[in-house]
Amino acid sequence: MPKTLTPSPTFAEAVVAWQLQHGRHDLPWQNTRDPYAVWLSEIMLQQTQVVTVRDYFARFMARFPTVADLAAAHQDEVLGLWSGLGYYSRARNMHRAAQDVVALHGGVFPRNSETLQTLPGIGRSTAAAVASLCFSEPIAILDGNVKRVLTRFLGFKEDLASSRHEKTLWQIAQSMLPQADVAQAMPRYTQGVMDLGATVCTPKKPQCDRCPVQAQCVAALEGSPERYPVKTRKLKRSSEQLWLLHAQTAQGDVWLMQRPQTGVWAGLYCLPVFDSFEALQAAVPASQRNQLVDGPVFKHVLTHKDLYLHPVRLVLSKPVSFTATSSVAGVDASSESAEGAAWVGAADWPALGLPAPVRKLLTG
Repeated sequence: MPKTLTPSPTFAEAVVAWQLQHGRHDLPWQNTRDPYAVWLSEIMLQQTQVVTVRDYFARFMARFPTVADLAAAHQDEVLGLWSGLGYYSRARNMHRAAQDVVALHGGVFPRNSETLQTLPGIGRSTAAAVASLCFSEPIAILDGNVKRVLTRFLGFKEDLASSRHEKTLWQIAQSMLPQADVAQAMPRYTQGVMDLGATVCTPKKPQCDRCPVQAQCVAALEGSPERYPVKTRKLKRSSEQLWLLHAQTAQGDVWLMQRPQTGVWAGLYCLPVFDSFEALQAAVPASQRNQLVDGPVFKHVLTHKDLYLHPVRLVLSKPVSFTATSSVAGVDASSESAEGAAWVGAADWPALGLPAPVRKLLTG
């Protein structure tokens, strides 16, 4: 009697089975179909490592256990809790999205990716992640981890710097979704393909011997998985010199101002920023200029720019009438008036949303 051959599992079937046995199951935002928790984690995980997100996620869920709680919060508190996580536009959009969920959707997250994308800060992949993980919508995600897994598996050599080629990869990704028992398989598949990219199919030195689809993976067969994904366009980096006025009293009160709602460190509380030492000096009363002390210059790396920050210390015995505000080329001076600046007590400024380098400077 001829032997019956068992067909090889599809990519999706292999990923689902692998996730069940070997995927991540201990992350605090897993094992739930609560769209609020999943959405919160997805926003935090954009360009941020899991190890960093864990503590922030726990603090946000403790302070804002529901989307209504987050929507009702003041932006300053949201940014304060987010402080140190970086990419603050995520926090501002997240806050606005929570308010839209409450105002436009009765406090209930939309159940499909198309409507989720209408919320601030939710792009195609994030919307698909929430819709597939929480509501089993058969929709593909395409974050950095998934792009790497799929391009290697497929041997996709097209340049993803081209939107046309990325659109093609989206179409292929959609065709590779689970076809059976979608209600159960879809959330596990989405989690599985993310887990595969995060733990096995890593950017450097991928562990191909642990991969459930190694036998069909074109990049593994070629012996060159690190060549994928192909993306030739490089970000042009620039640099900028900025001077920070660190005015502080012996009691720890700090002179801070809130940044405009656009631009670098938008909406955060910050030391006054200047584009030259002379501009900083001119903003300080003449009687106090001889007390200015230069600190060591340090570098802060942004996505497209390196900032070289020059802290200038001014220690006062007590808070005095002080009007120094920022003066930076390209910044609308009217949006950074003295009305937005004030002395903030030592017990209060640590809870504010501060740029990471400013917090480091103040606490160091």
